[in-house]
Amino acid sequence: MVRRILGISAFFHDSSAAIVVDGEIIAAVQEERFIRVKNTAVFPANSIKYCLDEAKLNINDVDGIIFFDKPFLKFERILETHYKNAPNGWLSFIKSMPSWSDKKLFLRRTLKKELKASFSDFDKKTMIHFSSHHYSHAASAFFPSPFEESAVLVCDAVGEWATTSILMGKKGKIKPLQEMHFPDSVGLLYSSFTYFLGFKVMEGEYKLMGLSPYGDKHSAQTQNYIQKTLDHLVCVNSDGSISINQDYFTYEVGLRMISDQKWERLFNIKKRTKDEPIRQEHCNLALAIQLVTEDILLRMAKTAKEITESENLCLAGGVALNCVVNGKLQEKNIFKNIWVQPAAGDAGGALGAALGLYYSKNERTYHDEKMKKAFLGPNNTKEETLDFIASTDEKTISFESEEERNVFIVNQLKEGKIIGWVQGRLEFGPRALGGRSILALPSIANMQNQLNLAVKFREDFRPFAPVMLKKEASKYFDCDHSARYMQFVHKLKPEFRIQRPENYSKLSLKEKLRSPRSKFQAITHVNYSSRIQIVDEEDHPLYSLLSKVREVTGDGILVNTSFNRSGEPIVNTIKEAYDCFINTKISTLVLGNHVILK
Repeated sequence: MVRRILGISAFFHDSSAAIVVDGEIIAAVQEERFIRVKNTAVFPANSIKYCLDEAKLNINDVDGIIFFDKPFLKFERILETHYKNAPNGWLSFIKSMPSWSDKKLFLRRTLKKELKASFSDFDKKTMIHFSSHHYSHAASAFFPSPFEESAVLVCDAVGEWATTSILMGKKGKIKPLQEMHFPDSVGLLYSSFTYFLGFKVMEGEYKLMGLSPYGDKHSAQTQNYIQKTLDHLVCVNSDGSISINQDYFTYEVGLRMISDQKWERLFNIKKRTKDEPIRQEHCNLALAIQLVTEDILLRMAKTAKEITESENLCLAGGVALNCVVNGKLQEKNIFKNIWVQPAAGDAGGALGAALGLYYSKNERTYHDEKMKKAFLGPNNTKEETLDFIASTDEKTISFESEEERNVFIVNQLKEGKIIGWVQGRLEFGPRALGGRSILALPSIANMQNQLNLAVKFREDFRPFAPVMLKKEASKYFDCDHSARYMQFVHKLKPEFRIQRPENYSKLSLKEKLRSPRSKFQAITHVNYSSRIQIVDEEDHPLYSLLSKVREVTGDGILVNTSFNRSGEPIVNTIKEAYDCFINTKISTLVLGNHVILK
């Protein structure tokens, strides 16, 4: 009987592990949270150890171990692609071969070797399985969702061959229906613009998404960029499938994403370097590809609806982290219900692979979503917290109750203080959801600038997300659907906006950033949008604090951003939280019911 499954994602990016016991997700965490290297690809030894400890299991107690990918199929794609393009790409091929011959190709052997190194008693006879990349994504979205049946749309850079998949989930089965294959990829198209605009591929896509609202949709330049993209770079078909013109791209066999010179001639601008100031043409180009991507995904969703005739949609894959697209999908009402896996990227593949294997052997009982609000990572014990507090020279206050603590924190927030917040288990996925968060009042003047420059140490144009009670979401954002994972962007209702100046389109990026937009300036982006998180469960670590904020200020809304500095993973331990607190403009560190003040 297969009851206890360990899932592993590794060797490409966002390494992670997850464990499922009797269909329950016991634990899931990214390796970056332990070794402090963002998006690390290394074998997730620490994540596996944590998952086993949380499940109170030994490595030999699991009934199966499953990897989220099929290495031979991926290697087949690499070989065929290089053969097709030979002799071009020879240098890229030579550089990639050592890692394949060393550990990726004969992955069963590699996994056993790594597991033996981490667990000396590991029984090498333990069954190791392999899932396909897109099936792992699909399973990560459908099986934890609240749906008995659902269309599933997976969209990312590339798995083995698939870059987009439409599937149908029903009870304990997921059936593939339609696929788009490499090199035609929405994810790689978007990442190519990420690269051209000076951001890091597979990491800076969210920066590109955040930059796009500074573009002017109605300007001749933006419309020209859209047209050139559609005329020269990508052909978009009515069903959402695409064909990419490889004359302009080098990602098939090159060490870079694109031909820089061809793109510079096409768009008549130079490729932006990392530290170069952002100009209006950069904003307009970011908006152009964001709008093209939205159009593609809306077409794909309509196709999925036609094929499956389902009222429900589950989303996964890296492109599913584009919360602007998700918001548009929700507003178009193509599907009645949409559920997005919070760890939609490759980290979630470990969870999907484990769930997929479990439900291949066991019946799926339909209840409610199984993600436990994504709080699936390590917790800090009371003893660890008290020991740390005893070791610090900072001023510390311990409260008898949550209520007393919340009254104190709300007064701190009203004074413009920035709060570091550590409560319960660590979040799984890239978003801070209230376990490891930085909190502030969004109505405080210049709060967005303070957080970006003095806490996060990142670009000042980057927006912040609100976390709010359900009443605030329906009052300010006309949002009545579940949005607990910060996966949807919606616009502030017109009656709560501050009118833009008449010359707004001619303002610089910084002038647009400083223009008043609403009384919640820090969480209202320049196009009046917000990536929202709704809290409506009383056992959520932010529910009581938001309720107190609402009682005192009239609005149960806070800024919620990840507890880290730019380039670092979200903090895991108390020590990491303290180091971030001490080295930034965070004023107050909250550890359970204990508060440390600078």
